[in-house]
Amino acid sequence: MKRLFWREHIPLILFTVVLLLVVLLVFWFDGYDHPVTASYAVFLGLFILGGYLMYRYYSHRDFYERLSRPMRSLEESIKHNESAPVPAALSHLMEEQYRQYRNQLQDWERKRKEHLIFMNQWVHQMKTPLSVIEMITQEDDNDSFRSISEESDRLRRGLDMVLYMSRLETFEQDFSVEPVSLQQLVKEAVHENKRYFIHSHVYPEVLVDPGIVVQTDFKWLRFILLQLLSNAIKYSAGSGQKVTISAFKTLNGREIRLEVRDRGIGIPKSDLTRVFNPFYTGENGRKLKESTGMGLYLVKEVVQKLNHSIELESEVGKGTVVRLIFTI
Repeated sequence: MKRLFWREHIPLILFTVVLLLVVLLVFWFDGYDHPVTASYAVFLGLFILGGYLMYRYYSHRDFYERLSRPMRSLEESIKHNESAPVPAALSHLMEEQYRQYRNQLQDWERKRKEHLIFMNQWVHQMKTPLSVIEMITQEDDNDSFRSISEESDRLRRGLDMVLYMSRLETFEQDFSVEPVSLQQLVKEAVHENKRYFIHSHVYPEVLVDPGIVVQTDFKWLRFILLQLLSNAIKYSAGSGQKVTISAFKTLNGREIRLEVRDRGIGIPKSDLTRVFNPFYTGENGRKLKESTGMGLYLVKEVVQKLNHSIELESEVGKGTVVRLIFTI
């Protein structure tokens, strides 16, 4: 606070000193040679300057203190009790700016909520015709209906991603921690991707003990697993290999790990550090032209909000393993 005060008033002090010296020089050149009187005049000038600086410091002390310390909140910036004209005017200006900012923020928040409501309603409306399409295609097993069924599955996965992404901002209001059987969860996720497995010529292998239970949110963990399985199938398509889903306790007994391992094309080493970034498709995504770059980003966001951990290892040509870690 004091440093800011002196930095502001150094020009005034220098100006006053120079002014006094100029006055003394004028008198000296005019033949005035009374050094005691001149010194007394300089002393009076400096004394008056010191008195002004003391008044300025104490009348603006709160103002300088506010400028010197970081604000803990926006509301703190508009609290003022200054009586000096400039600090009071600045406080009123900041209060008006804060009011306008708050109004704009409330307006944007209202529009954001309206957008989320629209997206949720739109997704649910789109799921109705998809369900009808799936019912129709199940009645016939010819190649055309099979292709339609596969595309409807892709649409459903995309709609689910949009729905869960819109819910991510209100995550705290939309989750419930409960005991979750990993075997049951894995079986449901594999069954939901059954047609995707068959069409891609990839086969699931479930190695999960029925007694392994974790404390988490079933719905969000199911979303995570579906995203991981979708990636594993997509990047293993046509290989005829297995996608292995396994779960086990670590040797120290403090963690439970759920692994999704594929034997597909793998991820280039240069992409490994960025696969969890939003909209990053990487080299594989550009080749297949189906990646949105949002799947693993959403997975990591949800994992962090559930207070779990995630690890990813991959090698080109040998496959990828994604590991969810639950602390017991």
